[in-house]
Amino acid sequence: MRKPILAGNWKMNKTRDEVIQFTLAVTNRLPLNVECIVCAPAIYLRDLVKRSPDNLHIGAQNMHELDSGAYTGEISPIMLKDTGVEYVILGHSERREYFNETDAKINAKIKKALEVGLKPIICVGEKLETREAGKTNELLESQIVKAFEGVNIDNTENVIIAYEPIWAIGTGKSADSKTAEEACGFIRSVLSKIYSENVANEIRILYGGSVKETNIAEYMAQKDVDGALVGGASLKPESFIELCNKSA
Repeated sequence: MRKPILAGNWKMNKTRDEVIQFTLAVTNRLPLNVECIVCAPAIYLRDLVKRSPDNLHIGAQNMHELDSGAYTGEISPIMLKDTGVEYVILGHSERREYFNETDAKINAKIKKALEVGLKPIICVGEKLETREAGKTNELLESQIVKAFEGVNIDNTENVIIAYEPIWAIGTGKSADSKTAEEACGFIRSVLSKIYSENVANEIRILYGGSVKETNIAEYMAQKDVDGALVGGASLKPESFIELCNKSA
């Protein structure tokens, strides 16, 4: 049985004091049967690794695909590993759109993350015009195939996929549970073709897009939805605790 995941993506938010207060507020209040993850700004990762309770896992929001070099402002996978984080979000729609990250670059990052022992949370998802044109599955298949190009079957157990329809991120709109299930189920079918049905059934697939305390349970009730990648609703400790508990 796939263990549920609730991953919070804090994006470019919080001060150091707020980060420390968050760790104190969630200590001894998170469920043990849910993989609770916070993906924070890089500047706070060390504080989180040092101060977080054992059942709060820490992830980064991005990384460079090379170990080191003359790339001012970038953070390498070696640096993240040295900091002690376990996870890293890769291919988020904001990185694709605002920072022009291509499928090839995301694939390189995925392979490098796995090489150094980080667990990538790979984001895929469509814009509204793609969905309205009836091309959602075509896009998702392309993104998944390109993301997993050259990824050895032995590494798939360390991969998480997050389906985030771009039209539902931060808009207050959310895909209903049926739409989320259809997309996550389709992603799993693509993984079956790339690897095998057994491998596909072991990979955890999350839904993300205006997830909050009031709708998380309906997503978690779906067969192919193994958790959620949550943005704004994960910033407040009380909301994060509730989201984690409702993911069980």
